[in-house]
Amino acid sequence: MRQALPGRAAGKPIEVWFQDEARVGQQGTLTRVRARRGTRPRAPRDRRYAWAYLFGAVRPERATGAALVLPHADTSAMSPHLEEISRHVAPEAHAVVVLDGAGWHGAAGLVVPDDPSLLPLPPESPELDPVENVWQYLRRNQLGLRVWPDYGAIVDACCRAWNALISNPDRIASIARRDWAGAVNS
Repeated sequence: MRQALPGRAAGKPIEVWFQDEARVGQQGTLTRVRARRGTRPRAPRDRRYAWAYLFGAVRPERATGAALVLPHADTSAMSPHLEEISRHVAPEAHAVVVLDGAGWHGAAGLVVPDDPSLLPLPPESPELDPVENVWQYLRRNQLGLRVWPDYGAIVDACCRAWNALISNPDRIASIARRDWAGAVNS
């Protein structure tokens, strides 16, 4: 991987960040709930159309993350998210942001700051992105089975959920750490 990095990363420690987006809001996904065998528990389901996108990135080795809640998932939203990630990179380090193949991750209009380098995952391999596990955790514990009155309430819920995750560094490390990503730093 070091050979694929730009010259500005030479001699710097490498930080591996994992990035993804999640849509949260009305028309959300249902999560599993425990119930007695043979029963059908009730769960709220909202049929309105309002949602926000939680752009999140985690650095499991330092048990930290960076996120933005934005109204759209596109190139104009991805650029400030990369800027937010670059603000959380350790001093004197270079970040490699591992991301999936969404169209806006490699669009011509994407503004990538000098610090992070982008490393796309192979197509159709969400199991390689630990942020998928972060979304699953947040939906099960904070964002699932909810009905929000409006867009502002969705944004507030996303912020509370992310801040709760970030305030528990051990949780980030346990959900997102991957042995194959830690080897890059040694």
